[in-house]
Amino acid sequence: MRRFILTGAPGAGKTAILRELERRGYYVVEEAATDVIADWQARGMERPWRQEGFLDAVVETQRQRLERVADSPGAAEFHDRSVVCTAALAEFLGVARPETLKRELDRIAREKVYEKQVFFVRNLGFVEATAARRISFEESLRFERMHEAAYREFGFDLVFVEAGPVAERAAAVLRACGLGAK
Repeated sequence: MRRFILTGAPGAGKTAILRELERRGYYVVEEAATDVIADWQARGMERPWRQEGFLDAVVETQRQRLERVADSPGAAEFHDRSVVCTAALAEFLGVARPETLKRELDRIAREKVYEKQVFFVRNLGFVEATAARRISFEESLRFERMHEAAYREFGFDLVFVEAGPVAERAAAVLRACGLGAK
């Protein structure tokens, strides 16, 4: 099983590309942080990312999702972010990487969980705010640079996916993986 990561700035279109890959028959794994934020907000926490234990919850959700898809069908699966993104998030929030994050980063490196090739989805030139995404475009560009630095720190090779129509972006990802277009 080949596991590929899509990463990039908030609002860059990663999820739209994942939906297109899924529509084409590929197995996809959802982003963890957005779901943790939505869950914690539903429990009355206004800014969950500022709560103690938030990064631990994101790491645990990511780990659980990896375990669930251990036997997914097909030749490839695509992940909307990874624990490396959580390392970038810790830096963006100005907090130290918790031990759970450090252990998971070590594990994915040791076990070579993901392909070395990571798809870095470039920003679209704007960011649309959502309940979970409260970031300005300027902040998203800073966060984008932190993601790039984090993936380089952990030895991944970045393949840039430039802005464009979703179907074209998905096709570019598939070509770069050697999967062709379904």
